[in-house]
Order: sequence, then C-alpha cells, then structure tokens
Amino acid sequence: MRATGGVRMRSGRSVRSGAAAAVCALGVATAIFVPATLDDQGDGAGTARGGAGAHPRAARTTAAATADTCVRPEASLRPSSASGPAIERIKNRRVDGHKLGKLIAGVDQNSYRWGYRDPATGDLTGFDIDLVRAIAEDIFGDPDAVIYRAIPTSQRIKALQQGKVDIVVRTMTINCDRLKDVAFSTAYFKAGQQVLVPKDSSVTGYNTSLRGKRVCTAKGSTAEAALDQEKGGAKDLGAIKVDPVPNQLDCLVRLQLGQVDAVITDNALAAGQAAQDPSVKLVGKPFTEEFYGVAMNRSDKDLVRRVNKVLEEYRSGGENSRWMRAYRKWLAEDLGKTEENPAAPAPAYKD
Repeated sequence: MRATGGVRMRSGRSVRSGAAAAVCALGVATAIFVPATLDDQGDGAGTARGGAGAHPRAARTTAAATADTCVRPEASLRPSSASGPAIERIKNRRVDGHKLGKLIAGVDQNSYRWGYRDPATGDLTGFDIDLVRAIAEDIFGDPDAVIYRAIPTSQRIKALQQGKVDIVVRTMTINCDRLKDVAFSTAYFKAGQQVLVPKDSSVTGYNTSLRGKRVCTAKGSTAEAALDQEKGGAKDLGAIKVDPVPNQLDCLVRLQLGQVDAVITDNALAAGQAAQDPSVKLVGKPFTEEFYGVAMNRSDKDLVRRVNKVLEEYRSGGENSRWMRAYRKWLAEDLGKTEENPAAPAPAYKD
C-alpha cells in the first residue's frame, strides 16, 4: 500500500482524503524505525536480562504472589528522587567503551496523537513521547537524552524482560496479569475499550450487533483478552475474532480494506484513528475502565519510584500542569467530543 494510493472501503468508496493518506504515511514510517531485536519467545516468556538481574525462580515466585494479591493494579510504589541500581545502570551504561548517556524507551510510532512519526517532519511525537521526554529530563537533565525503540504491542513485555529497553510508554494498560511480568508506574491516563466501525455500519457497540461480524484486535492487547473471555467475549456475542495483528494501526488498515467489519481498541487510540479517517466512527460506550502506566522491569524498583516522582510533578499545577498542556496539545481535539472535564488520574500507592 502506497502513501499516495487510495484505500477502498467495502462499500466500494475510495478513501483518498488527506486523513487516509496520513494513515498510510504512518504505516510506511514503520520501515524507518528499526524495532528492538527480541528472542523468539512468546510475550511474557523468558527471564530478566540486560541488567534486570532477577533470578528466574525468584521472579516466578514473586509473580505468583503478585497474581494472588492483586486487588488494585494501578497502585504503585511511592515516589522518590533517589538513585538506586537501576538509575545508576541507566546513567552509566556504556556502548563500545563510551558512556551512552541516554534513556532507552520502548514506544509506538503508529498511534496518531500518542506516539507517531509526523509525516511532514519525520519527528517522533505525541502524548506518550512528551512523557518520555519528561522522564529523560529528570534523569539526565536533557529531554532529548532518549533512544526510542519501536515496540509492537505484542512485544512490550518481552522487551523489558530482555533488557532491550528501560521503560515502555506505549498506551499500555495496567492490569493484574501484566503485573506478573512487569512493574508499572502510577496511572497517567484513563481509557476504555470501544468499537470502531465504518460510518455506514449497522454495529451499535460491544453487543450482539457484532454477531457474524469480523472483529480485529492487536495481539497481546486488552481488547484481545476481552474477546477471548468465555462470558461476554466473541463466542458469547456471536462475533468472529480474526487473527490479531502486531499493531493497532494494522486493524484500521484492515477495516479500510473491508477485510474486517469492526475494530476493538482503547477509545483513546480509536479517537485518533477516527480523526485520521473520517469514514470511520466510534460506536457505543466504553465497556471497560483501564489505566495506562509506564511499564518497567520488575527488578527496577528505584526506577519505578523515580518515574512516579516525575508523574507527581507532571500532574501538579491544575490547568497549567504539564499533563494538561500535553492533553490540550495532542488529545483534546479528538477526545473532547466524548470526554468531559479531563484530568490525570489521581495516583494510588501501595502501603
């Protein structure tokens, strides 16, 4: 698919708008950014490496305990500006004998408004990217002290476990299952799963109007987990779950090509996709409540505390906070149609 080509909808209409072209341009940009090389194991498999330092048996035991005691997954460690082993490792990382002096962040480059390549400038930008820059600024005193690595949805956990990245800031939902494998900061955004369809679709939301409809999700996403549920999942609704894709943008392309009838994804991501392509729309209401967090290796407790300290400062200041400025810059135009009185989620901490 070329950035200048038309994408034909199932209804036979050719989508040649500037928004659709932007979708294609974002897809092409993937080739520019080489993702981190990962071992060929399933998401969540493998042991901590690359400075993470957790013994595999100890990691499994701790993960099991987390699964048994997880009640409020968005509760994280209390903030601290102290530099522990993880911060020191990041600050003193050497490559070919030279100090790197950069944070390595796993991000998306295909999610409009969140983490994407601006087709006009080629710059990586968005709400999540602004947060990465704030973390780098706190650790190194320089918001540009970052190496970005493009991480597919299904590879986020693996990238952290294998030490390929220090943090993942990629619209990643905090939940109990993921806490078995990675640590999270406090929540920095609240979202929910919603349905995206062509404007002439008969689907009205996440309900039986999906019966017989082909539904697309990203592999390893909470949307895929929702469809896999015995009660309220694809089988219960009569929907047809197609093979999941590596990235959410791939679902939008499938929808444009008429290969699927609906996409289920976070409403925050879907709002950006609808902004890119006016021939699609969000239907129904969000049917889950989810919180995005910065993901880190389970062993890097001092890094978790440091990121939580950054988030405390990021939220502070009310209407003039860095969080609100980022929201107005990247998300208000799209989410403002459905969200009222947006605000950063209040942090929750473990006792």
